[in-house]
Amino acid sequence: MNRRCVLILPFAAGAVLHDSGRAQKRKPDAESALLIGTVFRDPGFAFPGVQVLLEPAPDGKTSAKVKVKKMKAVSDIRGEFSFRVPAAAMRYTLKFQAEGFIPETKEVVVSGPDRQDIYVTLKPAKGGI
Repeated sequence: MNRRCVLILPFAAGAVLHDSGRAQKRKPDAESALLIGTVFRDPGFAFPGVQVLLEPAPDGKTSAKVKVKKMKAVSDIRGEFSFRVPAAAMRYTLKFQAEGFIPETKEVVVSGPDRQDIYVTLKPAKGGI
């Protein structure tokens, strides 16, 4: 009986070491900011399939250490989308487009490793849906 306990303990200790290694790998996430949002259509329904374009604001300034690229996403079945961007101070422009709806633009300011929630409602274009 004691032999089994001795054999199990090394595995348990290994599991603890393995978990602490995972926690160290998560540190780089702290250097990112999350932009998470939901797109709606009148009268408040989730809007899947909306194209979302994220780009640095025209006057957005960034340090030489941070490279900022344009990114694209499409809202999912619940109208949700997300982007992971550098946590450096920066202004971004989000553009929302869907066929038959008036395009919408929003500005977001990132100032650190935060999460920003974005909500937008698209309105039908004249003669649209």
